[in-house]
Amino acid sequence: MESKPSPIMKDLRPLIAASDGLWSLDAVGLTRSQTAIPALLHGEAYVTETPRTRVLLLSGLSGEKADTALALDAMKIYLDGGETLTDTVALSAVPCANPDGMTLGVAPENGAGGRPAEDYPPIVGFFNDRRNPEQRYLWRWIGLQAPDLILEVQIGEAVSWVSSASAILLLPTIEATRMEETAGSLLAALGSHMANGLGAVPGLRLTTPAAALREELGRLWSVLQQTPGLRTSPARRELYNRSTRTPLGIARLLATIYGHSLEPVVYTQGMSLSARLRLARLDPTYSDPSADIAEIVAPYVDGSKPWFESEPGTPALAGLIWAMQLAESTRERRYADLVVQMADRYQPDAEGGAPRPSDADFRTEDMFMNGAMLGRAFRLTGETRYLDLLTKFLLAARTQQDDGLFWHARSTPWLWGRGNGFAALGYSETLTYLPEDHPDRGALIEQHVRHLEALRSRQHPSGMYPQVLDTPGSYLEFTATCMAGYAMARALRRGWLDESYQASVDRAWRGVTERIDDAGGLIDCCTDTGAQDSLQAYLDRPAVFGGDNRGGSMAMWFALEMEQLRRSQGK
Repeated sequence: MESKPSPIMKDLRPLIAASDGLWSLDAVGLTRSQTAIPALLHGEAYVTETPRTRVLLLSGLSGEKADTALALDAMKIYLDGGETLTDTVALSAVPCANPDGMTLGVAPENGAGGRPAEDYPPIVGFFNDRRNPEQRYLWRWIGLQAPDLILEVQIGEAVSWVSSASAILLLPTIEATRMEETAGSLLAALGSHMANGLGAVPGLRLTTPAAALREELGRLWSVLQQTPGLRTSPARRELYNRSTRTPLGIARLLATIYGHSLEPVVYTQGMSLSARLRLARLDPTYSDPSADIAEIVAPYVDGSKPWFESEPGTPALAGLIWAMQLAESTRERRYADLVVQMADRYQPDAEGGAPRPSDADFRTEDMFMNGAMLGRAFRLTGETRYLDLLTKFLLAARTQQDDGLFWHARSTPWLWGRGNGFAALGYSETLTYLPEDHPDRGALIEQHVRHLEALRSRQHPSGMYPQVLDTPGSYLEFTATCMAGYAMARALRRGWLDESYQASVDRAWRGVTERIDDAGGLIDCCTDTGAQDSLQAYLDRPAVFGGDNRGGSMAMWFALEMEQLRRSQGK
């Protein structure tokens, strides 16, 4: 379900062609009409180690055609600078930040009652904001790209430069004045706030007649080449610092926050308990959590507290995903028996449908839940009836499309990011427990590899995966990236994928680490999502900024799989 193309695409395609591979097309976000906010992305836009000064050109917040035309001219002027300029400045661009306002002729509004140029930073609501989604998408996209400088250009009768608080080194060199920090503009907010929990991004606004644009940009390029202190923004430094943390370091950090409760009994809690046990096996400096976890689960195990308040679905059954590991670490069989008890709740459907209590619509969530619990039950008992339920379910689902990606369910034809993450994780779990000589193994590996190949082709340059995989501009979602990255890392370690996937795994890992702060807060975890009835409903699912059990547990799994992959490669 492609988003609507921007009205300036006809102007951007020639620029991409003229850049000789320097720029690629990206989308910052979506308007309420599902129009993509286009961007031209430099190849080093997400490379924090580059020696180049990374500049983001921004225009069109006003919705005025003249401002967007000025930005397009600025991009041509940049290309005219040749290698002398492109070797020192990496320019990306958002030339039309309010496409609906321009197309509908309602500038400075956006057609939904909002004004994308005002009221920064956004605080309440986020990508699902009904009036000002452009504002939210810009804030997050720019913040997580962390350029060294934002250059906003707008048309005017006379030349003037203004600077945000963190770009004061440029004030005397280009005769800029300092903008008011309380102005509510995007530049002022990014320049003086901890945008996205990272740090400031310096900003300049150039107001100029079109005839003076080349000369003024020439002055700026010259200054940037002579001012090394501007090469790295505070936000960029913070992203780099986050990305250099090790997988074990990330896992230890998250284990201080997640995996300390089983209330309620659901997979989001169970995965983090499981991760703490796995961490102890990989890291001798991490204290064995077995006794602590045994105490956490004791009220359920001894019967003083019911496992479930009502008939459990598969997410609740997978809340016991830790039990086999706890049995191994404590050598108490009663924990292993819990896995078998949960797996015995599965019953085949009389008409060949999904095994109960799986959703009859074959949701991808069940691919993970079923793979986790039925696979473990087989490992513990050797009884093939568990595998029969599992493999028949996967092969009967028929939700994988010709391009390799999965619909969320049979009746929901949308390529939800985490839905595909669940499928990738489910196949990973199933193949981990499935014997090499199982008759369905070849077919399942073929489906899994085809899926991972499709995921690789949809990966964003940041390493992340979007909330809806075939909708450019949908927000970059944390949990989908953890799950896809985990599945690829395990497939590499098990030999199901070739080494060409290493780059995709590394990009996913970097994108995830950049979105984990030192207190375990996460950026943009889609909240609980049942089957939705429209594309817009998936796009509007709230994104959690901060603590999130689901995101924390999935990030722990990814971190520990990355550690095992690196060890298997001798790193």
